[in-house]
Amino acid sequence: MVGLFTTFWRRTRWHAMKIQLGAHCYLFTDHWSDASLPILERLRALGGEVLEIAIGDDVHFSIADTRVEANKLRMQLIVSPGGQWPVPCDISADDPADRQRGLAWHQQQIELAAELEAIAYTGALYGHTGVVQKRLPPNDEYQRMVEGLQQLAEFAAERNVLLAIEPMSHFRTHLINTPDQAVALLDRCDHPNLRVLFDTYHLITEVRDYQAAILSMGSKLWGVHACENDRGVPGGGLIPWSRIADGLRQIDFNGPVLLEGYNSSIDDFAFRRGMFHNVCPDADSFVSTGFAFLREKFGN
Repeated sequence: MVGLFTTFWRRTRWHAMKIQLGAHCYLFTDHWSDASLPILERLRALGGEVLEIAIGDDVHFSIADTRVEANKLRMQLIVSPGGQWPVPCDISADDPADRQRGLAWHQQQIELAAELEAIAYTGALYGHTGVVQKRLPPNDEYQRMVEGLQQLAEFAAERNVLLAIEPMSHFRTHLINTPDQAVALLDRCDHPNLRVLFDTYHLITEVRDYQAAILSMGSKLWGVHACENDRGVPGGGLIPWSRIADGLRQIDFNGPVLLEGYNSSIDDFAFRRGMFHNVCPDADSFVSTGFAFLREKFGN
């Protein structure tokens, strides 16, 4: 009898969980522009509620037009530094001038996010994606991240933009590789405008127990990048989706769950991004298959 009651309780709580399914723009295009606006309606028709747009110094578009189209379709927007991001712009850098460049650069992106009415600015904001320092960390490196993130979090809070830091594989950063490290950093920063974005692809090399990792983040977990271990459509790979689903249920997660990958049918785009196999030859198929799998697993 107790077992039946427990099962019913778990299922009831599970079905009460509400997630927002979405996708990264790189599944559709290698470069967001005004010509990309139809992607919003396309994603909406596939059942998406959230679009993540990669921004950077090489990304130019009418912020007003994208904002208006998203509002019309009742789509939420997220932005992340996936475009051109100068390496010296790094709040954790050894050079104080580079740290100031990093603050200024991220503040510019946060201003764009605010004008776009994006709900969050996410990524490896604590350092720079692709920079891996193979050394013992300097004594003040951690404090640099803390101070930089505190300033960015306050700047973003004043503009109603949440910051979500993303732990990444040790092949992409030496700074924050695990949820435990991300939570410890947020605890040191002690700012209410900081959360964590959990990427299932990046963390396959860093985490042994995905459920425990999710439970360790608790209310600090804001969103999930849902990708298979080959960065393909979720399902059929090494990612323990049932364990993830149970962990999300236990923390009453109700945030965005985003498919992320690179469209491998766009010229050499996937190759330029370091993906050398054909994981996304068709965006619509990738998204529809991924959403169906996630709905089944997450009971959404």
